[in-house]
Amino acid sequence: MATYFPKAGELEKKWYLIDANGQVLGRLATLLANILTGKVKPVYTPHEDVGDFVVVVNAEKVAITGRKTTDKLYRRHSGHPGGLKTETLAQLQSKSPEKVIVEAVSGMLPKNKLRAVYLKKLKVYSGSDHPHAAQMPEVFSPRSR
Repeated sequence: MATYFPKAGELEKKWYLIDANGQVLGRLATLLANILTGKVKPVYTPHEDVGDFVVVVNAEKVAITGRKTTDKLYRRHSGHPGGLKTETLAQLQSKSPEKVIVEAVSGMLPKNKLRAVYLKKLKVYSGSDHPHAAQMPEVFSPRSR
């Protein structure tokens, strides 16, 4: 018996819609990472992209627990001496609430070449409107796989 590995062209990619209103950031990011990588499918393969597309709406209404709004820091460096930029979760959420979710999901994805592929399939919007109505995304529930 040979193990079946699905080819990239054989798979059907679905579009899922997830409302982030009131959901805890870490738990939402875990769910999104599992959908993007395809771990919710029976044909999951670690070295292939078998995941689905995800549209997240209401990113500004995601729930943050504890003191993370003031204690959690996001850092980036320009590469020049003294080029470290730091901002808190509250500052980043007020400026760009979509980036908070993207950063959380990015940290939960594998650190290899597939990470960029997975992140391209994640569409995050701060309001309840999104331009992906033509793809007919279905509301994700654990039983809708």
